[in-house]
Amino acid sequence: MSPAAKITRPPVSALQQPNEAERLEVLRNYQILDTPPEKAFDDLVRLAAYICGTSVSLVSLIDAERQWFKANVGLTQYQETHRDAAFCQYAMLSNDVFEVADATQDPLFRQNPMVIADPNIRFYAGAALISPEGMPLGTICALDTEPRTLTEQQRDALRILAREVVAHLELRRARLQLEMEQQKLEGLLRMANNAAESMFVGSRNEIFVKQDHKLVRVHTEDIRYVEALGDYVNIYTSRERYTVYSTMKELEAKLPAREFARIHRKYIVCLDRITAIEGDTIAVDTGRGTDRQANPTTVPIGNSYKAALLNRLNLI
Repeated sequence: MSPAAKITRPPVSALQQPNEAERLEVLRNYQILDTPPEKAFDDLVRLAAYICGTSVSLVSLIDAERQWFKANVGLTQYQETHRDAAFCQYAMLSNDVFEVADATQDPLFRQNPMVIADPNIRFYAGAALISPEGMPLGTICALDTEPRTLTEQQRDALRILAREVVAHLELRRARLQLEMEQQKLEGLLRMANNAAESMFVGSRNEIFVKQDHKLVRVHTEDIRYVEALGDYVNIYTSRERYTVYSTMKELEAKLPAREFARIHRKYIVCLDRITAIEGDTIAVDTGRGTDRQANPTTVPIGNSYKAALLNRLNLI
């Protein structure tokens, strides 16, 4: 037998068969099948091709009836093949680098459709991707259209690259799990906030506003009206004016809905402080307690808000 035809792999009968259902469950838990290319995996197959001196290199994952390529150099016309045509289904079960020097001389592969027709594979070497659970997922492999054999240094490099692929799979899985946990936490926080809001809506009696690098407590019963001013709003109480970075929508959501009304795109008023309505304007008392101002503040009513406002007033 010529050096090119020498088989440097263990016989198939010596390969250990895992529990296929369990293996597939581990593979699918990575949530990687049919995902777009990722640079980390692309870089590893490029490195494998450089090291092995081959025209093709793949990260191949073995699904139930197919092999699917997560990363692909030199065989880009294929995204997957049927599992029956996969050299990798044997290589992933090997305890070491699985090497076929010349597929046309190998009884197991000489009738393989990938050998007798395009892409005319002759050489194959693959190192198994073994999960931390001990399950084979697929391989990182190098292929060529010419017979060849690897040096021991090349085989060792392929083993190292296989461990790197698994490390990236684990990092990717950990990131996805972290994102899922974060989404769950955010969902729980939203539920808690919504529940709290539903419990306290209508009974909120204070807000905190940031003024001069400190938070100031403002009782909503002391707010007379709110005025929008660009990216800011002015909150007028009986004693102070507070200017805060906010929107009318955000502030409206924080005020007791039963006590305040949006009367204009730029104004929110306390219903209890309306002293008169004349045409398209409202007079708002800004005094303290029962002390009514002689000259109350006048604010406009927006046409789209007027009907809703009148419906909330006790008209005779």
